[in-house]
Amino acid sequence: MTETKKYRIAVIPGDGIGGEVVEQGLRVLEHLSKQSNGKFSFENDFFPWGCEYYLKTGRMMDDDGVDRLRDYYSIYFGAVGFPGVPDHVSLWGLRLAICQGFDQWANIRPIEFLPGVPRRLNHPNVDSLNWILIRENSEGEYSGIGGRNFSGRGAGKEVAVQSALFTEHGCERIIRFAFDMARTRKRKKVTSVTKSNAQQYGMVLWDEVFARVSKDYPDVETDQWLVDAMAANFVLRPEELEVVVASNLFADILSDLGSALAGSLGLAASANLNPEKRTPSMFESVHGSAPDIAGKGIANPIGAIGSAALMLDHLGLKEEAELVNKAIRETTRQGILTRDIGGTYNTVEITDAIIGNLANIKAEV
Repeated sequence: MTETKKYRIAVIPGDGIGGEVVEQGLRVLEHLSKQSNGKFSFENDFFPWGCEYYLKTGRMMDDDGVDRLRDYYSIYFGAVGFPGVPDHVSLWGLRLAICQGFDQWANIRPIEFLPGVPRRLNHPNVDSLNWILIRENSEGEYSGIGGRNFSGRGAGKEVAVQSALFTEHGCERIIRFAFDMARTRKRKKVTSVTKSNAQQYGMVLWDEVFARVSKDYPDVETDQWLVDAMAANFVLRPEELEVVVASNLFADILSDLGSALAGSLGLAASANLNPEKRTPSMFESVHGSAPDIAGKGIANPIGAIGSAALMLDHLGLKEEAELVNKAIRETTRQGILTRDIGGTYNTVEITDAIIGNLANIKAEV
């Protein structure tokens, strides 16, 4: 009998609806493990870090938090942010501390238009739209370089400097990652997004690296856009998009736009990857902590469950990942939707339907 493969997962529910949607993602993972006939199982360890923890301790996570997470296969993350804790404190104290501490330099954010979800985009063939954003996740505008000057300039004259860091190494590895991703897609195309007309140093470096790397991928179509024009293209010409690669800030903003066009941020999954697997990667839905609906049981769990599918794929459980994605699509096709996308079903009911469809799809296979 083959020994069961046990995956140790660090679970950080975080704030607001984070715990609610993570709980549903774990239900899906547990269902898959029970149906695997002993092929694999998950061992989940929970960490109470987040804004509530900060209000009690003055820290978003323990001082040795990154070291304590190091030996896990993956990290499953809920959300961060809550009233009473400044957003820059919550973000830098937990999520970015993990992403940068583990050099999770590639962020994947798929944009998919699920069947049955009310359309936010007037397009003649919405069901065919499906692209993926590749976000540089380790430097750029989120490098944390800068400061504020308090040296007696007088009221209203304070100076703040925030610098973006672009390295040739950082640009090249994320651009190559995007090209490699494009080679796995039906249409082999990479679109690079910058603002190099205004940011003439870091983003011109990005453009030059993109031009150089593209020569190593003659089979992949390319184009380049300024970020403002690309925002317009998300709405006007989305059929031209396949793999879009951009800096930390630009890809972050564009992914929210893409998710909104697809119906809701509650649908959007993401993965923060260390592609070399030297350290654990982290999987989280794109949406925030949504404190206004926390505890009401109405949060959309699809983004968190889709993130669990990305985690399965990263762990090598590719068949299971595909099953989860198919079950999500079948659930929305059946009109089983949460309130944010025009439905009446609650968080648990949506997950029940996804698990039911998982079983049905598995039986058909």
